Amino acid sequence: QERLVESGGGLVQPGGSLRLSCAAPSFTFFSAYGMNWYRQAPGKERELVAAISSSGSGGITDYADSVKGRFAISRDNAKKTAYLQMNNLKSEDTAVYYCNAVLKGMTPHDYWGQGTQVTVSS
Repeated sequence: QERLVESGGGLVQPGGSLRLSCAAPSFTFFSAYGMNWYRQAPGKERELVAAISSSGSGGITDYADSVKGRFAISRDNAKKTAYLQMNNLKSEDTAVYYCNAVLKGMTPHDYWGQGTQVTVSS
């Protein structure tokens, strides 16, 4: 059973940095999955923060306007792990962050992690 395991959340002061990790140890073809990071703040809808396409699609990255220039998504296929480097964090970045893996094609798959809390506060 494929599962995603997130880590790296926590409490950080404004202007600080965190790196989130999303491990997929049970995935057979991790490189074929597009990897996404979403977040959901209290009282708000879940929003897509960053995405990186499958390696076969070039590993192309994309970001929400609110995080461009501050966040960076990456992947290490050998470690079956995706990352979200978050710099210059702001209070409005406070949310639960979720990792999502998507496999397109004839038999699509969509998996979610359990979420990790990121709190930006002084």
